[in-house]
Amino acid sequence: MAVEQSLSEMQIPFSEVQLGVAKVETEDIDCDELNNKLKKIGFELIRDTNNILVEQIKTLIINFIHYNDGENLKINFSVYISRKTGYDYTYLSKLFSEKESLTIEKYIILQKIEKVKELISYGEHNFSEIAYLLNYSSVSHLSRQFKKVEGRTLSDYKKAHQKSRKTLDKM
Repeated sequence: MAVEQSLSEMQIPFSEVQLGVAKVETEDIDCDELNNKLKKIGFELIRDTNNILVEQIKTLIINFIHYNDGENLKINFSVYISRKTGYDYTYLSKLFSEKESLTIEKYIILQKIEKVKELISYGEHNFSEIAYLLNYSSVSHLSRQFKKVEGRTLSDYKKAHQKSRKTLDKM
């Protein structure tokens, strides 16, 4: 909604704002002013189509992993990303790796580990449930991947996080 408002305030006609892309209906835009407005609301103006595509891929992954309303992540991400972007996955994978210096698969893993940390902080699920929710084949697979990314075990992370949490009545 904030992007639409910024475009409207600048009287820039647009037909759609979705998944990190605003379709504007004019070429006559003060890009510096628009970029400044967008930065104030946490966005930035990207004009390079390859960078736009990479941002779309990242947004698709983040939205699916973090905001899928508890649905299990049993999905083939390569098919999902290809369908959503309309591009061949091999092309997308190469482009993403060139622009981000990491693979799409590694980016997915990093996002899943962030979601694991979030779920641990809520304290509503045990490790088995978290592994299931994030489509890990087992808790040991999740544990190995977590340790590889975070440098510590799930249990160590949970203990450290619980020590730093304060209940509302102790604040």
